Amino acid sequence: MDKQIKELEKIFEKANDSFLRKNTMLFEIQVSERTLCGALMIELYEVIRDTKYCEYFVDVEYNRNVGGTLKTFKKTIRGIDEKIVTINCDLIVHSRGQNIFQDNLIALEMKKSTGKQCYKESDRNRLECLTKSPGQDVWSYGGRVLPENVCGYGLGIYYEINLRKRSILVEYYKDGYCYRQYIIDLDDYLVEQKSKIL
Repeated sequence: MDKQIKELEKIFEKANDSFLRKNTMLFEIQVSERTLCGALMIELYEVIRDTKYCEYFVDVEYNRNVGGTLKTFKKTIRGIDEKIVTINCDLIVHSRGQNIFQDNLIALEMKKSTGKQCYKESDRNRLECLTKSPGQDVWSYGGRVLPENVCGYGLGIYYEINLRKRSILVEYYKDGYCYRQYIIDLDDYLVEQKSKIL
């Protein structure tokens, strides 16, 4: 596995650990995915600013693309059957079009386990498309302009929260496929938080 993927995994895992340690109450009161993404965004920003990626931005539900057409600038991917699909990622780490050589670092899709299976699969398919490389016939790059359709994210993350089982399923995507998954036990963080209060 290449060095950048390991770096991005480490950044995410450090931010996620901090997010879970500081925000156990959000899981207990079952807030929305958007609120959880906002809290995770803060932790990702804090971790990234102390790395070589410090000039990158962390955005929630970002839906614009500097490389898009002048008419809309909507963020799109070339999806299944070459269909162009407008997207709105839950959370992304990117240069906002300022770095044409590596604009997109991390794309994260968050779901609760109670959500419809079709939406979960749609998020997974989106991560597959977003992490495809230019060499996988998604777009022509050339190194001088940003593509009209986005791809080339270094790391895709599917993040599914199961409040009943008190766990989080994390799946990592690269080059258009899921290469690793693991489960986080939320009770480990909830017990730790309660012991701090006592």
